[in-house]
Amino acid sequence: MIRLRVLLSNLGRMTVIIGISMLTCLIWTLSYRENITGGIILSAGITIAVGLILVYAFKNQDSLNYKEGFAVVTLGWLLASIFGALPYMLTGYLPTFADAWFESMSGFTTTGASVITDVEALPKGLLFWRSLTQWLGGIGIIALFVAIISNIGVRANQLFKAEVPGPVSDKISPRIRETAKTLWKTYAVLSLACLLTLWALGMNFFDALCHTFTTLSTGGFSTKNSSIAFYSSPFIQWAIIIFMFIGGTNFGLHYITYKKRRLTTYTKDSEFRLYTAIVVVATLLIAINLGDDGGFLKGFEESIRIGCFQVVSIVTSTGFATTDYNLWPSQAGIILLLMMFVGGCAGSTGGGIKPGRYLIIMQRTVIELRKMIHPQAIMPQRFRGRVLNDNLIINVFQFFFLYILVVVVGTVVMCWLGMDFLSGLTASVTCMGNIGPGFGQVGPTSNFAMVPALGKYVLSFEMLIGRLEIYPLLVMLLPTFWHE
Repeated sequence: MIRLRVLLSNLGRMTVIIGISMLTCLIWTLSYRENITGGIILSAGITIAVGLILVYAFKNQDSLNYKEGFAVVTLGWLLASIFGALPYMLTGYLPTFADAWFESMSGFTTTGASVITDVEALPKGLLFWRSLTQWLGGIGIIALFVAIISNIGVRANQLFKAEVPGPVSDKISPRIRETAKTLWKTYAVLSLACLLTLWALGMNFFDALCHTFTTLSTGGFSTKNSSIAFYSSPFIQWAIIIFMFIGGTNFGLHYITYKKRRLTTYTKDSEFRLYTAIVVVATLLIAINLGDDGGFLKGFEESIRIGCFQVVSIVTSTGFATTDYNLWPSQAGIILLLMMFVGGCAGSTGGGIKPGRYLIIMQRTVIELRKMIHPQAIMPQRFRGRVLNDNLIINVFQFFFLYILVVVVGTVVMCWLGMDFLSGLTASVTCMGNIGPGFGQVGPTSNFAMVPALGKYVLSFEMLIGRLEIYPLLVMLLPTFWHE
């Protein structure tokens, strides 16, 4: 059975963390004397008050059980997005709940889809909040919760596994709380490196900070209407390519590489090799296609840079843009569409299906073909040095089927609401994969403002389903989850 006292007490603590995070926006609203200070304070006050009420009204120190772990993860993300919508609503910039919740959910799930038509008109405080939600959602607000709450209990492992994406959960430390702490420390150090790099290359400090939050988290929110295209500097674009790629890489690999001082940690990882190969091949194909397209782009470096930027942006599910790829040749567009189904590595900040799952599916396919020739042979399947059991392999195939099913349902709903097929398809794909912009009406120079309210709710749930990788949310929909 679900113990409501334990569940609500832990959700209250998470809500307090979100409210305290809102208060950091006051640094900018007060510095620039913006008229949204009252709205930010009210938003933070409501959030912290609700959190404290839950903590003290349902005060409980018991450990979470298996089911409660799933519930805290799913409801924690849902509450974060709901309370995260308050700054948009109470400052008056997104007065409807559908718009504010969409923007908030897009932030926390690091999707990067937006309903704001003029980003540059927003006050600094709200721009910072948009970026901060993506940074908090990058490694995960649940991982942050596990890292800072000392008495979370023996089921912290369940929380962590339910949130951190990928087919196989890797722990840096035998203690899950230490693993969460290590991931957040690695995340913070890389964020500092990104901030200093962008600042040194010419961005002002505020823009560098906001883009750091949304680059390493593979979120994609920008402080500029034209996204990264605003910055014509090739050096800034290459720097963002590098940090997006880092964000899409397993953070466990970053930490192990640092500890062992060996870059071979990356090259020995099969998922990282596939991830890199996909980026390189897709970049070369697009660069060649752009170069052959009647002088669409001038120069080898520019073709490589723009092709690489969009490939890395889409594969890692960041969603930044330096050009309107709606205008690209159809061959390049098809490649980008395929890249939307890839995703970053397991244990990264990236969304999507994940290269690791494709590896497991390909390995299993080869094994089944070999078994047709040698039906009596025993052929164990390995991934990252460990033998995979049949349940995990079945789980991967089920995930792939459910992922495509959700995308199809989302596409049908979007087309039923009046969108053309390409726009409806890519809106569903990019929200499920936490990517952001798609093609057509939701392309890189457009946004989701024209989507009807019902469509925004559907896409918001797709963002949540994609970020939690389907199962935690579906498990909670089973009647037996709550009663048995």
